[in-house]
Amino acid sequence: MKINITSLFLCIGLGMTMSSFAQSERKWINDGNRMYEEKKYSDAEVSYKKALGVQKDSKYGHYNLGNAYYKQQKYEDAIAEYATLAGRKNLDKQELQSICHNLGNANLQAKKYEESIREYKKALKLNPADEDTRYNLAYAQAMLKKDQQQNKQKQNQDQQNNQDQNKEQQQQQQSSQDQKKQEQQQQKQSQKISKEDAEKILRALNNDEKNIQKKMQKKEEKKMKIEKNW
Repeated sequence: MKINITSLFLCIGLGMTMSSFAQSERKWINDGNRMYEEKKYSDAEVSYKKALGVQKDSKYGHYNLGNAYYKQQKYEDAIAEYATLAGRKNLDKQELQSICHNLGNANLQAKKYEESIREYKKALKLNPADEDTRYNLAYAQAMLKKDQQQNKQKQNQDQQNNQDQNKEQQQQQQSSQDQKKQEQQQQKQSQKISKEDAEKILRALNNDEKNIQKKMQKKEEKKMKIEKNW
């Protein structure tokens, strides 16, 4: 969507409007306007700042500096410049409407949809026939609705992820407990087998010892018989 920045203070007749301004301020404003029209927005920014250095309360300097910021996608800086002017009492209806419109644009680009909607509504109250503002308002409202839906989906997804994570942790704990029980059972079984094996070994040793004793006795008996016959 193309969002037009209202450039009321950049019109050709600006020089006459500024005739009461100091010569140096008028020079920097005009230089900034020329650079702005040439799309040299960073150079225009410098010139507008120099104009504000001469006259810090210059509404032309603040407004046009806000436009230069906007064109450079410095939306927060643009918002600050427009907001500096929004509360002034020396603005006519058309000037205030332009400020509110551009404030709406800058907030929209900064994805501050509620603030954008508020400023567009202010602008429409001042000029209900402004179709650009009306279109931008509808767009901002649609973006706000979309953003809210996305946030809700994200919250639901985060909640589901937390539930899945908790379930997984519980499963891991249960698995760990089951594994521990299995290890304990295996250990008991291992201890039981070891005891049985030990008894078998003892029995085998006892049997071996008895067999050895029997063999020894036979040998002794054989020797005795030989000695007797001899």
